[in-house]
Amino acid sequence: MILTINLFMLLGAYYLLKTVRESLILAEGGAEVKAYSSAAQAIILLGVVPLYGWIATHLNRNRLLRWTTLFFASNLFLFFFAGQAGARIGVVYYIWVGIFNVFTVAQLWAFATDLFSLEQGKRLFPLLGSGASSGAVAGAWIAGRLINPLGPYKIMLIAVAVLCICAALTRLAGYIITKRGGELEKKKDQETLSSEGGFQLLMRDRYLMLIAILTVLLNIVSLSGDFIFGKLLVDQTNHVVGTAASLMKARKTYIGSYYASYYEWTNAVSLIIQTFLVSRIYKRFGVRGSVFVLPLISVVTFTTILANPILQVVRVLKIAENSTNYSLQNTVRAALLLPTSRDAKYKAKAAIETFCVRFGDVLQAGVIFIGTSLHFGVQAFAGMTLAMTLVWLLVALKLYQEHKRRVPEFH
Repeated sequence: MILTINLFMLLGAYYLLKTVRESLILAEGGAEVKAYSSAAQAIILLGVVPLYGWIATHLNRNRLLRWTTLFFASNLFLFFFAGQAGARIGVVYYIWVGIFNVFTVAQLWAFATDLFSLEQGKRLFPLLGSGASSGAVAGAWIAGRLINPLGPYKIMLIAVAVLCICAALTRLAGYIITKRGGELEKKKDQETLSSEGGFQLLMRDRYLMLIAILTVLLNIVSLSGDFIFGKLLVDQTNHVVGTAASLMKARKTYIGSYYASYYEWTNAVSLIIQTFLVSRIYKRFGVRGSVFVLPLISVVTFTTILANPILQVVRVLKIAENSTNYSLQNTVRAALLLPTSRDAKYKAKAAIETFCVRFGDVLQAGVIFIGTSLHFGVQAFAGMTLAMTLVWLLVALKLYQEHKRRVPEFH
């Protein structure tokens, strides 16, 4: 229950910050700058991932989670004061939010995979996912109602308070687990990880590498859809609000409000899927069978965009796609790591959920650069993305076969 509440709070804080992120990056730079900023995250993570692995070898799992969360909370004060002073922080803040999200959420799920067995995870992960989805709904709903009266920067301070609560819940969870688990769990909680890095683990394990490749392709496809959506929204904003520099505040507010509503719907649908469908999908298709659901939805999404690239249509399609990603797919990715070592659950997962996610951003930014240089329209981008989605389906098939070989009795 504490882990469920923790995920609720963490995703709530993330969506407060994510709504602010979209209003700043799109108003200050546009959809192309947003895509290139995503690519910059991967370059930074080449240094951050090994640093995180080094820190993980010197801290036990509870301190690792707690101090990482508090570190990110402290960063928000810097953004608040810079923003209040009039600095254009959109690009830097966008990069920071991406790194914050993948690290904090990934390590909390890693904590859960370290605690539960295969059968426990299959039963309890849908519940944890419901907490995450509920927090995302709450965060987007609150952001939508506060961004107009408070503005983007004061929302950051609310997120600081929420992250401090998350750190306290992590500490409480560690205390209860140690108390209930006795000496064996106490010893496990105090253990640090080996010196082997996350990238090393990926290179020597075919199963982990397939998860990494699937993550890269998923992110390329997802971000391509986000790019198309953002581009259409910027065009509508220019038409409704105007493009004059004096209208920058109005542009930020319009985009922020639109995204807040979009996130509310996405997360509400995600919560419904997580609460009522994920456990049933698991029961019917198993964990490995569930890896096909999202790429099949993406095939439908980009096929439809090819025929009808209208903002409201794309909005509905992206809500369906992203809500499945945030609910079923996130739970599947965590469950796929249940039959792996502790090092893999923390270090390899951190590498997958940080560098591999952002490496997908780099590749997607390259696609956008090439497409923009060739003056591609929305439909041309959708066609390229559809081709990558088919490759994603092929990798999902390979992962299905590898999981079946590794855990034949657990589907």
